[in-house]
Formats: sequence, C-alpha cells, structure tokens
Amino acid sequence: MKISELLVPEVMILDLKAKTKQAAFEEMINRLYEAGRITDKKVFLEGILARESQTTTGLGDGIAMPHAKNSAVKMPTVAFARSTAGVDYQATDGQPVHLLFMIAVPANASNTHLEALASLSRYLLQDGFMDKLKQATTPDDVVNLFTTQETAPNTAHVEDDAPYLVAVTACTTGIAHTYMAEEALKKEADKLGIRIKVETNGAGGVGNKLTDSDIAHAQGVIIAADKKVEMARFDGKPLINRPVADGIRKPDELIELALRQTAPIYHSQEAKTTNSSETTQSIGKAFYRHLMSGVSSMLPFVIGGGIAIAFAFLIDQSLGVPKDALSSLGTYHPIAAFFKQIGGAAFGFMLPVLAGYIAYSIAEKPGLVAGFVAGALAANGYNLYNVGLDVKHMPIPSGFLGALVGGFLAGGIMLLLKKLFQSLPKSLDGIKSILFYPVLGVLLTGFAMLLINIPMSAINTGLNHFLSGLSGTNAVLLGIILGGMMAIDMGGPVNKAAYVFGTGTLAATVATGGSNIMAAVMAGGMVPPLAVFVATLIFKQKFDQQERQAGLTNIVMGLSFITEGAIPFAAADPARAIPSFMVGSAVAGGLVGLTGIKLLAPHGGIFVIALTSSPLLYLVFIGIGAIISGVIFGLLKKG
Repeated sequence: MKISELLVPEVMILDLKAKTKQAAFEEMINRLYEAGRITDKKVFLEGILARESQTTTGLGDGIAMPHAKNSAVKMPTVAFARSTAGVDYQATDGQPVHLLFMIAVPANASNTHLEALASLSRYLLQDGFMDKLKQATTPDDVVNLFTTQETAPNTAHVEDDAPYLVAVTACTTGIAHTYMAEEALKKEADKLGIRIKVETNGAGGVGNKLTDSDIAHAQGVIIAADKKVEMARFDGKPLINRPVADGIRKPDELIELALRQTAPIYHSQEAKTTNSSETTQSIGKAFYRHLMSGVSSMLPFVIGGGIAIAFAFLIDQSLGVPKDALSSLGTYHPIAAFFKQIGGAAFGFMLPVLAGYIAYSIAEKPGLVAGFVAGALAANGYNLYNVGLDVKHMPIPSGFLGALVGGFLAGGIMLLLKKLFQSLPKSLDGIKSILFYPVLGVLLTGFAMLLINIPMSAINTGLNHFLSGLSGTNAVLLGIILGGMMAIDMGGPVNKAAYVFGTGTLAATVATGGSNIMAAVMAGGMVPPLAVFVATLIFKQKFDQQERQAGLTNIVMGLSFITEGAIPFAAADPARAIPSFMVGSAVAGGLVGLTGIKLLAPHGGIFVIALTSSPLLYLVFIGIGAIISGVIFGLLKKG
C-alpha cells in the first residue's frame, strides 16, 4: 500500500490552529471523526497518548508522526496537518513541529501500514521534499506530491567496485526512526559514491536482511539502533555502534568512521566493542537501563499474578468466610483457591524474571540463565548457613532487593567469563555457549548468592517489618514522598522508581490484604490527569476550547491510572503545572498512608477499586488531591 493511497484530502489540515501537542491531536482527531475514518474520538486519542507515553513521536526537523493501531479506526488513514507557527511537541531536537502525519490503523489490520509508514519516513528525507510540502496550497497538491515521488525512478548510480558497507537500523518502536536512518545512510552513501545495504529491524519484522555473503564482503558495519540487534554475525568486522538518531543526523560521520582502517573490530564474545567513538552512558544511566529491562519484563507477571490473587480474596470476601477460618482467606472456597493458585504461579516468576532480564541486558543471552538462578535463590533465600542443613538457620527470602542485586551480580559474572574465554580458539565458540557459559555461570552465580542472600535477607526482613509496622507519621511521610514522586515526571525515571518500589512491596503483603505503599503510589499517579480536568473546569477562561476538551479526556486517563495524560499540560507550562501536580499527589499519598488503606493490585485505577481495603475513602482522598492540584494549577496559570 502506498502513502498516496492512505492520504485522504478530507482529513488534511493545511492551517493547523493548535499550539500544543494535545490540542493538535484533538484537532486532527476531530477531522478524522468528521470524515468517518474513526468511530470514537476518545478511544483513538487514548491510543495516540499511550504510544506517546513510550517516547515522543516528534522526530526532529519539524516532523511528527503520532500513530495508533486502534479499535476505533474504521480504515487505514494518514491524516496530514501543517502548522505555520509550529506546535510545542517536545520533539527529540526540542524544536517546534510544523508537519504532522497522524497514522490511524484498525486493530485487526495487517502490517501493510508499516511499509507505507517506512516509505513516508524515507520521502521526508528526500532533498526539497519537506519544502514542497510546506508550499502545497491544496490537499490535492499534497497527494500529487507523494504520487510523483512514488513513481519517480531512482537515478543514483554507484560504481560496482566502490567501497561496500552494511548497516542495521532499529528504534524502540520500530517505525519512523528505523526507516529515516535507513534513508539517510543510503542517501549519504549515494552522495559519496559508496555502496551500502541497510537492514531494518522494524515493527513489521526484519527488512532487507543481511546475508552471510553481504557481511563477509563488507568493509565495515554500521549499527544505528536503540535496541538490541543480532550482533554475533559481525564478529571480526570493523563496526561502529551508535544510537539511531546518529544514523539520521550524522550519516556522513558514521560512514567515514566505518571505512577507516582504524575502525574498531567487533568481537561477539566481548561485553561491548572497544569503539572509542561509540556513544557511552554514565554509570547511572547504564544502571537505570539494565534495571528497567528487568522491571519491564517482570511487571506483566506482577500485574497478572497480583490481580488474580486479589480476585481470590475478593471472591472469599463476597462468599463469606467463618471467623475461625480467616487465616484461609483467599483459599477457603475452591474457586478462590483456583485464582490464588494461578496468581501464585505468576508471582513465583517475578523475582527470577527480574534478575534474569537484568543479567540479559548486561551480558546478553548468556546472562539469562545465571540471572534466573540468582532470582530463584533470592526467592527461596538459600544461603551459606543452609549448606550444612543447619535447621537452626532456615532459608529466609531476600526478596526484590536480593533479586535486583543478584541480577547485576549474574550479569557481571557472565561478562567476566566472556572476557576470560575470549582468547579461546574460534572453533570452541559453540561449546562456550552450550557448556562453559551456562555451567560456570550457574555455579558461580549460585555460590555468590549463598553469600549475598545473608545480608540481603536481613535487609529484606527488616524492610518488611518496617513496612508492616508503618503507622502515623512514618506512613504519612512515606506516602507523601511516593505520591509526590509519581507527579514529578509522570512516566519518567522518578515516577518509575516510585512505582517499582510500590510493586516490590506487594509480594510480602499480599497475604495480609495488600500494600499501603502500593495504594499511596497509585493514588499519587491518578491525581495529575484528574487535576487537569479540575483546572479546566473551574478556570475555563484560562484554557482554550481544545484544552478544555483535553481536560475531559483526562478524566478517563486519571481514573485508569494513566499519569501520562497530564504530560501535554506539564510540558507546555512545567514551572506551574509540575509543582501543582506534586502538591496534590503528595497530599493524596499522605492521606492514604495516614489511614493505612491497602491495595492488592499493582495497576488498574478505578477498575480495581474493589481491591482496596476502603474503596470509598480511597476515592475521596484521590479527589482531594486532584482538587488541590487543579486549583493551584488554575490559580498559577496565566490567563
């Protein structure tokens, strides 16, 4: 399917009025709805915002490609909008966006739209193409411009004996940046008279896959990627490894580096290349990336298992349990016990998955097995005292903290093993992966965990006792801190840190009715979007029509515990919005801590309200926080 077939003149806006991202989304979505391309504006907007919360679709150079594969979409459509003044979009380069392509795709559609989106990304990098888009006077001009580009012959010619490179491009979502980097590299190679083959690791799968012959004949390799790609195949080749943004903005530099005789040689068994020009990360950023790799893999187990266990308690409470059998709450009735078994099975994977994928992020595939073992040992608490089967020292789980430390430990051990074995003959590569790494990795990690579990079990036990004994000032203070953290960056590192801490307390508290910490975290996260609604309702004169409509959308976002709904307002006026949101979120978290309300589920907002120990009071506290934040935001905002 071609771009010209997806562009619909009726939904184009050549004089976009919106100045903010949210307002631009709503203006474009209104046009899609009026043209009958979508059935529900709210549902589609939620999809657009959910994608935006992952990472901005503002690609830089004045271009944005918001997109959603959504049940509200009737037929694939590309809605084009042009803003002369520019939209404050929080793009990757921090500059206003002038050209917006909103991709709307039905939920049951194939990946054809990804091919069209790839073409769109490539066209925008063609010389003069963006200028022509900015000068188009009618929607038909826009369609004709793409039609002409799609049928234009490729006149580039490169000599058969020219230098030859191979490259791989990939971004986290596998859509726009992947193909823009591909086009930029190919365009620059043509300009320099270089032959190049670019493999794209996109959302629709691997495109233009590099063969063994391609790699063997290449003089150098360029990796422009923000996610893991298959690297072992490049062993022994000069290789440059950079973020995908460099592939878009610095293709000339990457090509020059890849062709240099001094380009670093990649060795697949090393932790990373010795590339002096590779973009490096600080220790803090590397730690955060590895931690988030484990946490993002763990969360589905926590959410699925936690809610299943919560249903078990809810069923027993609904059906009734005798007072003398309250200790069996959650397993008293057969149907409740069934849910508890399912949830317990999912929860059992939580710590091994956390540690396993931290180790995987550090040492790639060899680290996975050692990480799983570290997480399992953290879960059962087996330590040095138990080796002699000393009954006086029963295993004590080291919990979330033990698994976290174990994951980094396992990754480090595997990196060490890789370095120790890198000098072995290449003929032994197979046995290294099949035998040496898993056996030595498991044993060394296991022995290390025998020691690590001793202090980590003590810390975990102390933390659990502290949390279970929280009351009064301590609980209020912790609730205030965590609630406020949820509103600082609304989906960023600080928000994630508070959320991860909250979910980490669930495992130890699920048997006692849930976690007060998790309840405070979710309350704090629900406040900012609801505060936006309050502000736009009370201070209507300070917000335009599109912002007031966005306020209504934020009701759904807030009630669903999607803090990111408030991001457009925070980004547009951070000095006033963020402090306002933090105050209300901190108040809500503090009130939850003060009253000791517990929550059994790690996510869900109002949809899991029945799983709190006091649903009505919980909603009241969230409402109080939202009103406080909304009023402060409204008063501070300039009219």
